[in-house]
This record gives sequence, C-alpha cells and structure tokens, in this order.
Amino acid sequence: MSRDGWRVLLLLARGGGRSMGEIASHTALPAPTATRVVDRLVAARLAYRRHDPVDRRRVLVHLASEGRTVVERVCLRVERRVGVALGSAHPPRRAQLAELLESLATPPTPAR
Repeated sequence: MSRDGWRVLLLLARGGGRSMGEIASHTALPAPTATRVVDRLVAARLAYRRHDPVDRRRVLVHLASEGRTVVERVCLRVERRVGVALGSAHPPRRAQLAELLESLATPPTPAR
C-alpha cells in the first residue's frame, strides 16, 4: 500500500462517498495522481465507484468492506505500538510524543 493510497483509504473511512475532486483536495494530490491511486484501490477491491444518487453525472468513491478491514487492522496495530511507546516514555517526553503524533495524524490543509 502506498502512502497516497493509505491517505485516500483514511479519507474514505470517514464515511460517505467522495468525489475525485474532494479526494484530490483533501489528500493534496494532483487530480491525475488521485485518479491513479483510486484506480489501484478499486482494482485491489479496497474501494468502489458509484454514481451520485443526487447527480448522476458525478461519480463517488466509497470504501469497500475489504478496505475497511485494512484500515481497522492497520489502525489497531498503530494504536498498540503508540501505546507501548508512550507507556515506556518519561512523562514530559510522553506529552511531547503525544503532541507530535497528534500533529502527524492531522490531515494536510489543501493547497489553494
């Protein structure tokens, strides 16, 4: 799984279908790159495309059940490792690490 693919999966895991424009904007990927990433996720059966029920001209990308399984499995592993790392750190260092991890978990602000 590429880093870009993971970022798209995390966005899709927030629920609802996402347009390609939303995916490109929220992941800070150029539109052609976002399309290639989604194509790979669809081919791997981690995501799927459907027409927007409100506007049939739009196509929305959704997280497939296999994609949700991957997200849950990876997030659980990360949470365990973070818990171990934070649990073994001294209290002042633990606060710094928690702050750093929070900043890393915050999605990038889309470029305008």
